[in-house]
Amino acid sequence: MVPVTLVGPRPTLRRWRWLGVLFSGLLLWVLSVIVTGLTGNLNLIPTVVLLGSFLVPTTAVVFYLDHDSSATISSQRIFFAFVYGGVLGVLTASLLEVWLLQDGIFIYLGVGLIEELAKVLALVLVAWGIRHFTRLDGIVLGAAVGFGFAAFESSGYALNALFTPHGLSLLSLVWTEVLRGVLAPVGHGLWTGILGGVLFEAAAARGRLRLTSKFVGAYLLVSLLHGLWDSMRGIAILLTLLLTSGPLALNPFPRATDVAPALFLVFELGGMAVVSAVGLFMLRRSWRRAQLELAC
Repeated sequence: MVPVTLVGPRPTLRRWRWLGVLFSGLLLWVLSVIVTGLTGNLNLIPTVVLLGSFLVPTTAVVFYLDHDSSATISSQRIFFAFVYGGVLGVLTASLLEVWLLQDGIFIYLGVGLIEELAKVLALVLVAWGIRHFTRLDGIVLGAAVGFGFAAFESSGYALNALFTPHGLSLLSLVWTEVLRGVLAPVGHGLWTGILGGVLFEAAAARGRLRLTSKFVGAYLLVSLLHGLWDSMRGIAILLTLLLTSGPLALNPFPRATDVAPALFLVFELGGMAVVSAVGLFMLRRSWRRAQLELAC
C-alpha cells in the first residue's frame, strides 16, 4: 500500500481563516436581514438573531484557535467551552443576579462580580480532566467560555429589541446586533480570557486548578473593569450634568447647553475606550508571557 499523507492548510493561511469565517458569516447575515425585510417572514427571525449574535464570538474563537497550536486543548474541548460553558455561565449569572443583586449605585459592580464568577465556574467545569496546564491554553479556553456567554446573551438582547411598543421592529433588532457585535471583542471574551490565563498559570506549577491571591486580585480588577464598562452610560450622563450645570432629572440633558450631547458621547465612548485599552493591554501582556513560557 502507498502511504497517504494528509496535508492541512499552510500555517500562513491558517492564521487568516478567521477572516473567512467573519466575511462569509457577515454576508449570510446581511442576506438574511434583506430577505426578512422584503418578505416579512417571521420564521426567518431566528436565523437573523442567531447569525448576528454568534458571528463575532465564533470568529474570535476561530482566531484564538488559529493562533494557539496546543497539544492539550482539543477543538472538541473548545467547542464544549463555547457552547456548554457559555450556556452554564449565562444561567448561573442569571440566577445569582436575581438572588443577590439589589438596585443601587453599585449595581453594575455587582453585575461584574457575578458574571465573572459565573464564567470562571463554567471554565473550571470545562477544564475538568486536563492534566497539563499552560497559560496560553487558559487564555484560549477562557475566551471560548466568555465568547459563548456573549453569544447567548446577545441573542436575548436581540430578541428583546425586536419587541417595541409599536410592534415588531427588525431595524431595532439589527441595530442591537450590530452594536453588540462591534463591541464583542472587548467584552466577555476579553475578561474571561485574562482570568483563564491567570488561573492556568497557577495550575501549571502544581498540575491542578487552585485559588491563589494573584487570581483573586485579577478577578477583582477584571470585575471592576467589567462594572465600569456597564456603567459608563450612567457615568457619562452624570459628568455631562455636572459640567453643564443641569439639574439631575430623567432627561439626560435638561436645559443643557448645545454642547451637552457631544460631551456625553465623548465621556461614554472615551470611557469605554479607556476600559477596553486596559483590558487589551492585560491580555496582550499575558499572551506574550505565555508564548515566552512555551518557547523555554
